[in-house]
Amino acid sequence: MQKDIKGILQEYWGHHNFRGSQQTIIDTVLSGRDVLALMPTGGGKSICYQVPALAKEGLCIVVSPLVALIQDQVAQLKKKGIKAIALTGGIPFDELNNLLDNCLYGNYKFLYLSPERLQQSLVQERIQEMDVNLIAIDEAHCISQWGNDFRPAYLGCSILRELLPNIPMIALTATATPRVVEDILENLKLENAQIFKDSFTRSNLIFKVKRTEDKIFQLKKYVGKISGSTIVYVRSRKMSVSLSKFLNENGFSSTYFHGGMNKSEKEEKLNLWLNDEIRVIVATNAFGMGVDKPDVRLVIHYQIPDSLESYYQEAGRAGRDGQPSTAMVLTSLEDKQRAEQQFLSSLPDVAFVKKIYSKLNNFFQISYGEWVEEPLSFKFNEFCKRYELEPNLAFNALRTLDQNSVLTITENFKEKNTLKFVASKAGIFEYLDRNRTTAPIIQTILRTYGGITEYDTKIDLHLLSKKTGKSENKLKKILLQLLEDGIVEYQNSTSDLEITFLVPREDDHTINPFAKKIKDFNSIKQSNMAAMLGYIDNTKICRSIYLLHYFGEKSAEKCGTCDICTKNSKKASHLNLGEKILELLTLAPHTSRQLEKATGADEKELLKILQGLLEDEVIAINSRNEYSRE
Repeated sequence: MQKDIKGILQEYWGHHNFRGSQQTIIDTVLSGRDVLALMPTGGGKSICYQVPALAKEGLCIVVSPLVALIQDQVAQLKKKGIKAIALTGGIPFDELNNLLDNCLYGNYKFLYLSPERLQQSLVQERIQEMDVNLIAIDEAHCISQWGNDFRPAYLGCSILRELLPNIPMIALTATATPRVVEDILENLKLENAQIFKDSFTRSNLIFKVKRTEDKIFQLKKYVGKISGSTIVYVRSRKMSVSLSKFLNENGFSSTYFHGGMNKSEKEEKLNLWLNDEIRVIVATNAFGMGVDKPDVRLVIHYQIPDSLESYYQEAGRAGRDGQPSTAMVLTSLEDKQRAEQQFLSSLPDVAFVKKIYSKLNNFFQISYGEWVEEPLSFKFNEFCKRYELEPNLAFNALRTLDQNSVLTITENFKEKNTLKFVASKAGIFEYLDRNRTTAPIIQTILRTYGGITEYDTKIDLHLLSKKTGKSENKLKKILLQLLEDGIVEYQNSTSDLEITFLVPREDDHTINPFAKKIKDFNSIKQSNMAAMLGYIDNTKICRSIYLLHYFGEKSAEKCGTCDICTKNSKKASHLNLGEKILELLTLAPHTSRQLEKATGADEKELLKILQGLLEDEVIAINSRNEYSRE
């Protein structure tokens, strides 16, 4: 029996009504039809598949491209008391088998998986046995090579059509040009799909581009001028730290956020910002996915993004509550050249991708034909230093390998702690007796990890911190003391990235099948950069119209609020004031004070126009300091 969708919305999300096309999309899905939903960032895409999935018996399969996004969605559902499972890379076979069993027999409502997971024969076999009520393809633009985040593995999503031929499918995206829409429909075989396109117009957003040679001053000025929560996007971790420090030194409560922080640091900084204890968060593009803060009033891009898709998604995190908000790009003369160098000169060609793949296997000591399936901690800077690689180019080569399903790369600070008690039982008891303050912590570790006295055991400091009430730094100090006292063997290591190989090592044979795609991808990236720079250089077209045209929306209505519209408006009012002055001077000579009173104009603006008219010899000034027509 189908449940009431508004009741579900209120019970789990606390909303009384749907927004935009949400209800129509949900009704269409529940009627059994396929749907392509194009909705702006913050338009509530996930509700469009989560609500209908909860309204019917059975399980919803969700394909999503990012591990972080999958984990966030699952965590959010679990908080609401909804049973959800995530299948990402690096799960051992036994655990994978158990998770799939849970989907079959555990009354779960959502199964989230990466497109790579979907290609496994075991996963496909078990999906056919499941009671599936809906298929959702999130971030569906990833299926198109013309999309900003093309993932070839997404092309395999169409297998769900064969596995579950009678189950409705919904594809969702917030950034799709007309060409991308065609690709989504064709590749997912959505032949009779109902297409819903909520306007990408964000009428409450004021788009601005500020050209300046003193960006740091302008940053300070606009953060001070526009009150409320703010996001400042930058391209590097180092820049996020330095700008946050600058803002704090100038009286603005600020913090930074980037992919090189550990989980607890990210949670701490994010919560400070979400709870309005910190006003400004300076972040790389690692920030924002799954973060829904409705009252962001200002989003500043301190450096030029790589595409209009990225820019529009990030800018769209402002004003989700519908209140007026500003999305600004701060740019200098050097920025354009810097952006082209950063994005275009660091696009790897086929030969370089092969070189990186070979070096990567050597780095991990993987032999030809071998397949290491477990996730591997990866120190990127150490890798670049060892092989004398340019970091931007090397990272983009890794991303190319990721996009073509050779491996998955997670940009996430990871800390690995391993521990083994080497003292005898009598020695441990004696140590506990002599160290009463740390004894409860040591006992908690021993109870949590059963085999820790027999072999090296990976321990979770975050979990132990929750159990003991001690900070992670305090726990590390205790473990180092135990090491010094000869009670344990303790190792602590960190990595910037985590890599999971998806195929055995076959060197050139691994890369050759997608060599042409690498060339095409580089061409698309160049086109994306050109469109982004076109937006920056634009001085005539309303910014909203420019963006909407890029996404295939033929709006002719100017926003009236962007820097282009307001500049043209000032020009128009300038002309009107000049005409009014000439009319008054035709009737009789006037002093500037008389003109100011008669027109109601600003004194500075009035004097500026009078000066121009004098220089053009349209008017003259007499001995009584009166202006008159020539």
